[in-house]
Amino acid sequence: MEEDEIRAVVSRLSRPLAAGGSSIERAAILAEGTDAGAIIAWIGAHAGIPEAGQPPEAPRGLHGLTRSGTGGSEGRAPRRYLLPAGWARHQLQGDTTRSEAPRAAAAQRQG
Repeated sequence: MEEDEIRAVVSRLSRPLAAGGSSIERAAILAEGTDAGAIIAWIGAHAGIPEAGQPPEAPRGLHGLTRSGTGGSEGRAPRRYLLPAGWARHQLQGDTTRSEAPRAAAAQRQG
């Protein structure tokens, strides 16, 4: 996919967050039917981060634990991706520099 095509898909799929920035559901990216890997890579290259997952629930029942002794939540893909506030404006201006401030703010909100 071309840069402009990916930007258009990300712009269409993104939803505003109350704290600023945008989020994109992973399911929406996959349902788009285009190259999901390229879209996810583009998000990461433009200061986007995967949302931290929910802590795993305690396994229940007789067969709740897997052989590794956990509930099996390791290695799950994130449910959504977070983009910093103003990402679209910076893209229109051609600014592709990556800032660590959005990552720190997102990490602070999640943890």
